[in-house]
Amino acid sequence: MPYEVTATRKRPNNFDELVDQDFIVATLKSSIQQGMIAHAYLFSGPRGVGKTSGARILAKSLNCEKGPTEKPCGLCSHCKEIASGSSLDVIEIDGASNTSVNDVREIKDEVLFVPNSCRYKVYIIDEVHMLSNSAFNALLKTIEEPPPYIVFIFATTEIHKVPATIRSRCQQFNFKLISIQGIKERLAGVADELKVKYSDDALFWIAKEATGSLRDAYTLFDQIVSFSKGEINLSLIKDKLGLVGMDEMNTLAGHLLDGDQGAALTFVNTVLDTGIAIEQFLMDFSEYLRNILFIKNGVTRDYLLGYPLESFSGKVIEGFSVNQLEFALEFCFSLFRNLRYSLNPHFEFELLISRLSGLKKMISQDEILKVIEELKDELTSPEEDGNPVQGRQEEDKGIAETKNTDIKSSETEEDSVQPDINIVEELIKMFKTKKPALASSLEKIESWSFKDNQLVMNFKDGYPCEMIKKEKSLIREKLASLGLESVKLSINYCEDKKASETQQNEKIQILKKIFQGEIVKGGE
Repeated sequence: MPYEVTATRKRPNNFDELVDQDFIVATLKSSIQQGMIAHAYLFSGPRGVGKTSGARILAKSLNCEKGPTEKPCGLCSHCKEIASGSSLDVIEIDGASNTSVNDVREIKDEVLFVPNSCRYKVYIIDEVHMLSNSAFNALLKTIEEPPPYIVFIFATTEIHKVPATIRSRCQQFNFKLISIQGIKERLAGVADELKVKYSDDALFWIAKEATGSLRDAYTLFDQIVSFSKGEINLSLIKDKLGLVGMDEMNTLAGHLLDGDQGAALTFVNTVLDTGIAIEQFLMDFSEYLRNILFIKNGVTRDYLLGYPLESFSGKVIEGFSVNQLEFALEFCFSLFRNLRYSLNPHFEFELLISRLSGLKKMISQDEILKVIEELKDELTSPEEDGNPVQGRQEEDKGIAETKNTDIKSSETEEDSVQPDINIVEELIKMFKTKKPALASSLEKIESWSFKDNQLVMNFKDGYPCEMIKKEKSLIREKLASLGLESVKLSINYCEDKKASETQQNEKIQILKKIFQGEIVKGGE
């Protein structure tokens, strides 16, 4: 018996065998059951998803000796002839090869003759978008008012090229890409039939490479079976097809994360010396970066990544930011677009790796602006209740001179108007349960005083100071519950001068590095 490729051998024979086209199957079945047969159908969608197979199944359903039926028997003479392509009443035409108006005129003449033996005469025109404008115009009247025994089924991968006048006269069905899981299940079934051993990740890789086309998956599967010697595994596939494995990708990304330019370049050249094409290496690395980006955004499903989550280096996932991964992908895509014009693709790829060795230091414009805004906020002294909130206000008369290390209340004679209660302690108790973060901020008060109906709180730490400022209205409510309704709040940040100067110098150095500038004296 002659060898038959899997794509032909496993071609669907009934609607139930069409993979992942549930809406189309349900609609066509229902229309056949109700006898609502259209004169023209337009099947569109990517290659290898079942358009032509669906057209043949519809032709069998209409002409089966037990029909019209949504479940053609596949055993009668009509079903067998249609399946083998020998039926006189089901005519398949390649639109790419029969583009002229004369070809269409032949069809117009033929439709006048009744079917030879079948119930319907069915014309299946594949790649119908390839017809000329004149040919389309010649078809218009025929598909709008054909004889009752004529059915046209058009198939195309580029529906936008089919004139609207044709589309409006057809029932349109858009075939979608087949899921990776759906393809994988079909491949597993074929492998079992052929008694070929396989690993899950190998079938997963084939399904992913097919990009939604079951026919492409079957073709790639046949190629791999031919050299696998009865057992398919991912390492063998990558070795024979010249692909870069996950281990190599993790190693390369690790060198880039460490900023080790020499190690990265040496590793890349070692991999290329095995015979792997630069284009393939670049494609595989781009896909790896894309998967890391997905994981960073919480997308961890195997069928989207193409590999189990544990295959990816945790160090790489944690080490790169989303913006850095986007930078890297842009560089990869730019090189891939330009490789065809490159004088030396190998050198260009090495240049890419060299640049990516500094990936960890790359920051986006948004990040730069954020840093600048933070520096601006910290270097500018904001106002609070009309009082400057600046460090170095130890001489201010409103700030207590003495500091208690426990609750740090003021104990000078000037505080004779202070209530008997310890205000800060009471506030901490009130917030301890429902607002623990606020209570914790109050505990970090450096010193406080209460006089002339004003509660002054002083901080050396900026974060708790900002927390208290944000919750001023709530603090006032609690003070009112203590009988202090009209108390004014003064919240001050008294920074450590030496620490502040050190931090400010560090930030100035950051700005110098970002903008590659120098500090100059005023007036020079």
